[in-house]
Amino acid sequence: MKKGFTLIEIVIATVILGLGMGTILFSVSQSQKTMLGASYQSVVQEVFDLGEMAYPISEVKDEDELDISELKASELWEIISKERMSKAQEDKFYGYTWERECINKTDTEEIERLGGLYIVKVTVRWGDRYRGHGENESYVTFWRKPE
Repeated sequence: MKKGFTLIEIVIATVILGLGMGTILFSVSQSQKTMLGASYQSVVQEVFDLGEMAYPISEVKDEDELDISELKASELWEIISKERMSKAQEDKFYGYTWERECINKTDTEEIERLGGLYIVKVTVRWGDRYRGHGENESYVTFWRKPE
């Protein structure tokens, strides 16, 4: 009787090993993708905060003040801080922009239906939008004109 493995045993072991390795590689790549997404979301939240500190919605007196055109994160930083951004901060915020717009400013019927509430959309954008790789994150809030 010969000792050793048959060809079929080797093929089955190779297939099982290949499936296991493939599963591990897929899991690692998904984990890396999730971690990168979490990193972007962390910076997005910081840019949302910078925008709110630079242009607090609580201090808006008139609906015309709600719209703020797109600004770089570094421009928001300059508004709220007397110190320059560090190189690490410049790298972190590079390519991120913030914008606030009132969606229903001209729709008086909608504003009346909502009890005087204006719908305000705040958006942070990042990535290379000019090459089709841009991403954005938005949230919607409400504002009512002070009496």
